[in-house]
Amino acid sequence: MTPGNDFHANAEPELFSALLRPHRALSRTGFFVLMGFVCAVSFAAGLTFLMMGAWPVLGFFGLDVLAIYWAFRVNYRRGDATEQITVTASEIRVRRVSHRGHVVQWALNPLWVQLEQISHAEFGIEQLFLVSRGRRVSIARFLGPEEKASFVKALIAALQAAKRGPIYNPLT
Repeated sequence: MTPGNDFHANAEPELFSALLRPHRALSRTGFFVLMGFVCAVSFAAGLTFLMMGAWPVLGFFGLDVLAIYWAFRVNYRRGDATEQITVTASEIRVRRVSHRGHVVQWALNPLWVQLEQISHAEFGIEQLFLVSRGRRVSIARFLGPEEKASFVKALIAALQAAKRGPIYNPLT
């Protein structure tokens, strides 16, 4: 490939770029420690009931451990989802990848986009939408209210810069 036919050579500079992922409070080590603790407590309680003659209870404690393990596995699998939002002077691109790998993309013109917020008086910003020409795209669903507030400030600044247009400096 020669420099003359490189498609990314004249790519627009990004005014804003964010890669959002769901929050996971428990690390892999923390998960194993928690599951070890749950197994130990369930086994000890089940053994106590077994000694009292209530042997079926031991099986139900085992089912509880399996249910907790399954719930955490589903939670971690869903944590593979991402949402990438990129703003340039001519385009806003929202790229959402589900936990199963399905990709959905939207490309919007920053001149026509409005940022819509649904807020609650007590909890803060609950939902964010990019609205353009009748389309409404939900964004930043993984973030909490405080994180959404700082995200909105940065995104509004990028949208205002995009509406001002590109700044060309012939000296650089």
